[in-house]
Amino acid sequence: MPGYGDSEPLELLTYVTIADALISFLDDLSIEQVDLCGLSFGGMHALHTAIRYPDRVRYMVLANTSPAFGMDGTIAQEWVSSRLAPLDAGGSVADAAQDVIDAITAQPLTGPVRDETIDAFRQISNEGFRASVQCLPSNDVRAQLPQLHHRCCVIVGELDRETPVSYAKALADGLPNAEFHVLDGIGHLSPAEAPDRFNELVAAFLAS
Repeated sequence: MPGYGDSEPLELLTYVTIADALISFLDDLSIEQVDLCGLSFGGMHALHTAIRYPDRVRYMVLANTSPAFGMDGTIAQEWVSSRLAPLDAGGSVADAAQDVIDAITAQPLTGPVRDETIDAFRQISNEGFRASVQCLPSNDVRAQLPQLHHRCCVIVGELDRETPVSYAKALADGLPNAEFHVLDGIGHLSPAEAPDRFNELVAAFLAS
């Protein structure tokens, strides 16, 4: 993700510039077509990339994500303000990482996966996080879903409060060629919370 870890941020972070950056990356690697697996914001990236560059994407795994922001009535500016409040108060993404991860999982992660997930979140720069939060609410691909004929696997956690089952179901119903799976007892980070079940679904989907 541009602006995360050691990657350079984009001058303007939008879904279009993210898709363009991803395709530029594939061009640099001489990769013509890929399967995309995206979690949450990453699932939105995958959708926008497939809309903008349909021939460069083969299959998509769309995990704990949404076709549009605010489907439950959430007001974009209020959401942005609440997410950025710790930074505006002088804090950092690294400081908030543990609390953020614990808030979006059904049960606290344990062991190495907890350490790895929190450490990954800590590597998001304040600037990268701010740009992502400001970009995210502009997502709305509902009108474009019928044109996406790629095979898709939509996965969501039963207890996901960030992008609930209703969001994922609307996404799967809007896609012409999608399968839909709900992981019982799981929250927003399904690959970390239920890695074996998640990987089984992805492997079976890609192999079918």
